[in-house]
Order: sequence, then C-alpha cells, then structure tokens
Amino acid sequence: MTDGWIGGPGAGPVTDPQGRPLRALNPFDDGDDPGHDPHARPVDEPDPSPVTDAPGDAAVDAPVAAPVRRALVPFWSRRTTRVVGGAVLPVLVLAVWQYVTTSGLVAPYQLPSPASVWDAALDLQQRGELVTHVAISVQRVLIGFTIGAVVALVVAAVVGLSRAGDVLLAPTLAAIRAVPSLAWVPLLILWMKIGEDSKITLIAIGAFFPVYTTVAAALRHVDPQLVEAGRAFGLRGVRLLQSVQLPAVVPAVMSGLRLGLAQAWLFLVAAELIASSMGLGFLLTDSQNNGRVDRILLAIVLLALIGKLTDSIVAVVEKQLLRRLA
Repeated sequence: MTDGWIGGPGAGPVTDPQGRPLRALNPFDDGDDPGHDPHARPVDEPDPSPVTDAPGDAAVDAPVAAPVRRALVPFWSRRTTRVVGGAVLPVLVLAVWQYVTTSGLVAPYQLPSPASVWDAALDLQQRGELVTHVAISVQRVLIGFTIGAVVALVVAAVVGLSRAGDVLLAPTLAAIRAVPSLAWVPLLILWMKIGEDSKITLIAIGAFFPVYTTVAAALRHVDPQLVEAGRAFGLRGVRLLQSVQLPAVVPAVMSGLRLGLAQAWLFLVAAELIASSMGLGFLLTDSQNNGRVDRILLAIVLLALIGKLTDSIVAVVEKQLLRRLA
C-alpha cells in the first residue's frame, strides 16, 4: 500500500531536484499535509512570505520586535502616591486646627490660629532671631549625633563580635539606657559647667543608645557561613569587620542611625534647658515663661520639619548605599 504516494513498494515518493515530494504527481497531496510533506505549511499557519508595502518594494526580512512591556509599579509604591499620601494627614490636621480656632471652640490664648503662628515666625525673622535659633540647634544636634553614633558603632562592634565584650559591657549599658534624659542634666552641669560641652554630651548620649542597640543585635546575627567564607580568604579582625560583617549589617546600621538622629532631636530640648540663651529648646522654655503660645507652637513645628528633613537626608544616603552594595 502506497498511502497515496506514487510508486510501487520500496520505490519511495517521486521527488523534485531538491529532494521534496513532487506534488504534481501526487493526487492525494493537497500541499497542506505535513505528514506527507515535511516542507508543507499547515492550513492555519500564517504565510511566511516577505511583507511588502507595495508592488516592487523590497521585502522586509527582519521580524517586527514585540513592544517591551514595563513592569507596573504598585499604586502604594509610586512616588506620587507617597508624596500626596504623606501630605494628606498634615493638611487635614492644619484644616482642623484652622477650624477650631476660627470657630471659637478653643480660646486663642490656649491654641492660636495657624495665621498667628505664621506671624510669630515672621516677627522672629524680622528680628534676625529665627535663623539663629534654628542654626544653633541644628549645629548642636549634628555634632552630638556624630559623636554619639561613632562611639556607638565602636562599642556595638565590641559587644556584637566579642563574647567577652557582650558579657562585660551589655548589662551595664542596658541599665544606663534606662536613665531618663533629664536625669543627666544636673550631673553634666556639675562636671562640665554651663556651656556647649554639656549640651553636646547630652545629645551624644541620646544618639548613642539607638545606634548601639540596633547594630550590636545585627552583628550578633550575621550569617556564620558568610563569616567563615571571609576567614577562608584570610580576613581577620578589623579587615573581616570592614569587608564582611559591616556590609552585611548596613540596613541595620542605617536604621540605627535614623533612630539615633531622631533621639538626638528629642534630647536637644533637654540639652538646651542647661542655661541656654539660643536654640529651639530655649525658644520653647522662654515662650512658656512669657506666655507666648504662638512661639511654642512655632518651635514645635520647626522641630518636626527639621527632624523630618534630616531623616529624609539619611534615608537618601541609605538608598544609595544599599543600591551600591547590591
């Protein structure tokens, strides 16, 4: 049986010079059966012939590239959503604040209106005091935070990487961490007198503990296999810390720095209670003594805004470091 092919048993199909079955001699081959002709095109397969725009145009041999589909960013992860969403609550608070002050629900001497706070800021600016208060407070926070963070990183490395350091230092530091900020004020005045040293030292104490706690805990939980791999390459001591362990805890270090910076701003007010004559903390206490609630609110708003700004700067540095290390 030839199954529709020309020729007797063993003769095989009749082929053309290229070795393909000669369809003209095969009455059962309609040209679309790949089972009889491996070179035949199925009925539902598109014609692969070159595409021309007009008669006489050159055929376009290159296939048309499919459009690249960009990955969709989740709605809550979009930058616009984060910016607008972050501004919703402050705007709502400002609107409620304006309403309760203008409607008479709260007396002006208890809660001045936003316009009164703005006028207080303009008054201090015209006197040349506002910029001075802000600059001195920012300087104290940055110096105290830098000193406290550097010392905290060193102590955290000792406690997190050494069993002896953990046993000898961790209990004492945990006890000191529980001491309130105001409890240090009389002692620092007695030791360092009234001056910048006592204020910066108190801010450094506030910045020390969040950085120390976070980094020490992260160093204790570094992957042991990663450490062993570093030792296999001959890294020991400080080189092992710089090359393996610190890069492994960069996210924890940056989180600790952000917490330490926030704590430094919290300790600033207590630091400027030490017979200070300038700064946002002094502005708070001086306004309280004079009954200037508008200036008290102004100092609080400035502390919130500057604290958020410095935290955002550290967050940008964190993203750059993580991107580079990744």
